[in-house]
Amino acid sequence: MKKLKFIHQSSGTHWVGDGFPVRSVFSYDRFGKELDPFLLLDYAAPHPFDPTTRRRGVGPHPHRGFETVTLSFQGEVEHRDSSGGGGKIGPGDVQWMTAASGLLHEEYHSEDFARSGGIFEMAQLWVNLPAKDKSAPPRYQSLLKQEIPVVDLPDGAGTVRVVAGEFDGHRGPAKTFTPINLWELSMTGGKFATLKVEDGHTAALLVLRGEVIIGGEQKAGEGALAVFEREGEEFLFQATSDTRLLLMSGKPIGEPIVGQGPFVMNSQMEILQAFRDFQAGAMGEL
Repeated sequence: MKKLKFIHQSSGTHWVGDGFPVRSVFSYDRFGKELDPFLLLDYAAPHPFDPTTRRRGVGPHPHRGFETVTLSFQGEVEHRDSSGGGGKIGPGDVQWMTAASGLLHEEYHSEDFARSGGIFEMAQLWVNLPAKDKSAPPRYQSLLKQEIPVVDLPDGAGTVRVVAGEFDGHRGPAKTFTPINLWELSMTGGKFATLKVEDGHTAALLVLRGEVIIGGEQKAGEGALAVFEREGEEFLFQATSDTRLLLMSGKPIGEPIVGQGPFVMNSQMEILQAFRDFQAGAMGEL
């Protein structure tokens, strides 16, 4: 059984560009070792936007050394990057962008969503890459809702959407560099669930909506991140009300994490080189 290590309660929001009011759930500067291979998680809770004809979002900016995973719950996001990747994702879709050796990208609300307005909700997870893969070519994966398996939990407890990794014999469509599970859970109030991940892997559970009781003792409410010990395979929890969760687990990379701004590498020299390459135009253009 995996033991609960700690619960981290995120609080406060800040704006990323003018389209994403996010809560920073965690970042590598504080929890780099505990949450390896995961670097950062921002959650944009449901937020109303009025109709507009202007573009809302974040303009061109670089990344190197990791991957960004954007999960759309409500609203639509359009992405474009200098490697030729891009597309539009809406509710239930996921965008998995591998920056690796470096690229420029931009993210905006889709034109249709901006014109109609409505509720916007999303999450973005940064996933680290091993040193040997930080120089890999960039790539873009558009994982549409209909491609993501939905698996029923026993006893009507809810469902699991398998974005990456495997759950109960069902594999998610995401291609990853290291072993990773990324699951979205919808739980029925009062029901129990037992989840199983690899022994020795990092495991963390974010409460997007509702509340869970972990191991029969600790409560975790909206915005709480439950981080588990790496030893053991299973953990048990109960939803006290209808609850939505995001589970991430993965094999730790165990390498130095050195980051600055949009780059995450293994040394300060590599960070300086990333800035030089960006300024020289080596990460392409939009």
